[in-house]
Formats: sequence, structure tokens, C-alpha cells
Amino acid sequence: MWLKAFHLIFMVTWFAGLFYLPRLFVYHAMSEDHESIEQFKIMERKLYYGIMTPGMILTLGFGIWMLIDYAWVMYGSAGWLHAKLGILVLLVIYHFYCGHCVQIFASDRNEHSHVYYRWINEIPVLFLFGTVILATVKPF
Repeated sequence: MWLKAFHLIFMVTWFAGLFYLPRLFVYHAMSEDHESIEQFKIMERKLYYGIMTPGMILTLGFGIWMLIDYAWVMYGSAGWLHAKLGILVLLVIYHFYCGHCVQIFASDRNEHSHVYYRWINEIPVLFLFGTVILATVKPF
């Protein structure tokens, strides 16, 4: 149960960043003054590299550890686990896309409006619903 507890703690940390970083992108895209823009660059960099990425690595690490220790033996043929792992792959891709956006904003090359980032901000909600429902309900 300790593995699951740490897996969940770091998953919450990771998701907190996944919810907040695109919101920073919204505000950054709306900013026009140099001081605010520079402040957003710092906040985005620290959130992505200092909180989100370690949260992702530890979530994945504890998840893999659980798979190796017991989950794959018990659930290896369960469809819900395969679906959850598929969502996890998409989530990691989304995470790296957010990192790409951090780099684009850092180099002042953003070409999207705040509306685009408002839509991007909704994607983690879908991932969260999917993973939590699959892991708790185990529908198939």
C-alpha cells in the first residue's frame, strides 16, 4: 500500500502542475508588458522543471514498481489496465507538449492566442477522469 500511496501523492503533484501550467500560458498569452512576460517565463520554467517533471518521473517510477511487484500478475490481462496505460502514454506526450510550450514562450515565439491555451487547459481533465475511473471502477 505504500507504493500506491506514493504513486497517488506524486500523481496529484503532477496533475496540479498539468492544470496550472496551461493556465499560466493563458495569462502569458494575454500579457503585453515586459515585466509580466518575464515573470510568467520564470513561473512556467520553475513549475515545469521543479514540480511537474519530478512529479511525472516519480508517478511513473512508483507505477512501474507496482506493475512489477504485483499489478501485472493480478491484472496483466485486464483491459482497464491496458487502457489506463494507453492514457498514460497520451498524458506523457501532453506533458512534453507543455514543455515545448514553455520553451516557445521562453524564446518569445508564441503564435497562439489565449483562447487556444484555454482549450489546451481542459485536456488534463479528460486524462484525470479516464485514469481515475479506470483504476477504481475497473470497468473491463
